[in-house]
Amino acid sequence: MQTLTITKPDDFHLHLRDGVVLANIVNHTAAQFARAIVMPNLKPPVVNTEMALAYRDRILQCVDKKYNFEPLMTLYLTDNTSTEVIMEAAESNMIKALKYYPAGATTNSDQGVTDISKTYSTLEAMMEKGLPLLVHGEVTDNDVDVFDRESVFIDRVLAPLVRNFPDLKIVFEHITTRAAVDFVTQSSNNIAATITPQHMLLNRNDLFKGGLQPHHYCLPVLKAEADRLAVLEAATSGNSKFFLGTDSAPHARNTKETSCGCAGIYSAYAAIEMYVEAFDAADKLDKLEAFSSHYGADYYGLPRNQEMITLIKQDQTIPAILPLGDNELVPFLAGGTCSWQLKN
Repeated sequence: MQTLTITKPDDFHLHLRDGVVLANIVNHTAAQFARAIVMPNLKPPVVNTEMALAYRDRILQCVDKKYNFEPLMTLYLTDNTSTEVIMEAAESNMIKALKYYPAGATTNSDQGVTDISKTYSTLEAMMEKGLPLLVHGEVTDNDVDVFDRESVFIDRVLAPLVRNFPDLKIVFEHITTRAAVDFVTQSSNNIAATITPQHMLLNRNDLFKGGLQPHHYCLPVLKAEADRLAVLEAATSGNSKFFLGTDSAPHARNTKETSCGCAGIYSAYAAIEMYVEAFDAADKLDKLEAFSSHYGADYYGLPRNQEMITLIKQDQTIPAILPLGDNELVPFLAGGTCSWQLKN
């Protein structure tokens, strides 16, 4: 039986929510990952250090004691985030980044940034303190095709941002296009990107196979096959600018299977196995450990993990549903088979 042993990975883009949902899902991540960058788009959003540390405590209270898991906290950037908030965050040493959501771009982003220029003084302070900016890279204009919103964001927002703040560390989250791969590759070492399992394994045809597939709907939306191949190539290239970030996000089944289904894919149940499957299919298993366990830690200035995990090449069936409070959660690739599994 084929086995693979790697340094325990980190997830540099994760949604855990709060309350009973948090309690239901956090141990899926803790079983596989040593650390995770936790997104701040709760209701209300996590906008200061006090709120972030209280959220961190709630997360840790839900983590099974058998796991050694560290949540890495972020703040939600708004038009009104002050430089004082940045200074307090930097001094705490507990806040690892700020998240920039264009207002209305995705789940719980209504209080996001309406105009990036309104945050310039905040970005100056972040640049000074070495706090990274994590960007949801899409414009929200109704007249821009949904499949073009990432590329337009690069031209309208990201490229000027990089020019205006050349020393600001920026992570281009969940990239989906050849344009994003090229931008990150050609930019300075301050610019990096996270890559999800769904954007390595699926293309936009998978939204419609056998009828509309709401559990394959995420934002940024799945793109063309040429874009999927570009993202897969970036992940498996050995380029340290690209590292693991699942963007795993739990949504109740009834909010996905509705006339206005919400965006988000829950991959945390078997995330590292899905990455291994993608790397294996590309014949690039030798590149997996650095992508999943080294590059992100290096970018954030964190020590590399010492613990190891082992995966075995043996089929596992992904559950059709998982519990989510009083509701049900349909995980990524529900009812399907993954050819790798984590060894307990």
